[in-house]
Amino acid sequence: MGSGGTHTQSEAITVVIADDHRAFGEALEVVLAQEDDLQVIEVVTDGASALQAVARHDPDVVIMDMAMPGMDGIEATRKIRDEGSHTQVIVLSGTEDDLAMGRAVQAGARGYLSKTEAVGDLPGAIRRAFQGDALNPEEEVNRSLNRLHRRRQQEGGLEQRMRRLTPRELEILQRIADGETNAQIAKELHMSPNTLRTHTQNVLTKLGVHSKLDAIVAAIRHGKVTATPPLGGDLEPAEGQ
Repeated sequence: MGSGGTHTQSEAITVVIADDHRAFGEALEVVLAQEDDLQVIEVVTDGASALQAVARHDPDVVIMDMAMPGMDGIEATRKIRDEGSHTQVIVLSGTEDDLAMGRAVQAGARGYLSKTEAVGDLPGAIRRAFQGDALNPEEEVNRSLNRLHRRRQQEGGLEQRMRRLTPRELEILQRIADGETNAQIAKELHMSPNTLRTHTQNVLTKLGVHSKLDAIVAAIRHGKVTATPPLGGDLEPAEGQ
């Protein structure tokens, strides 16, 4: 058992719900209202409001949606932990993300539930989190943390490889993302199709990816290219041009 709360049996466990879909948050409030020992004191719709609610009410448990506008649930959870609050956090996610559990636990949450599990499992999870208990099996948490570690290593390596791209290569990637065809790019940059193919293949080699679409997605993720939907142009592998 962890460092949970110390309520007597006559005191309700106080809960704040943070979910950007207010209707879902209010539905959880209705579910929890059926439990005599649980009391929802506020429903909010973003991470910043969740922090404010924690400061106002000092709740025992926060039900934190992972994906919210502005400050997301992971950042809000981390801030609650950094501030030394006794409030325990349960992270919910509506997407099937095998890294979500690791991200939640690493940020300081007592555990992670998918929204499909939340309605039936939430009352018991709140009680366990209040007592300071982990909600997810240690083996599952470790698997998710290991995958998260590997993903971050890969992302760090890709960020380093991204720095090897020349301004000309980044310009070509941006033009592809803007929907320009190979013929248009070659004409605008005053180069032959063969030279363009060489530049494009150099990009793929430097980044260690297999297609121009993979290269563009990586460049967008690292802030090197601005997304301009749709990602048109000629996005087949460079070797097939």
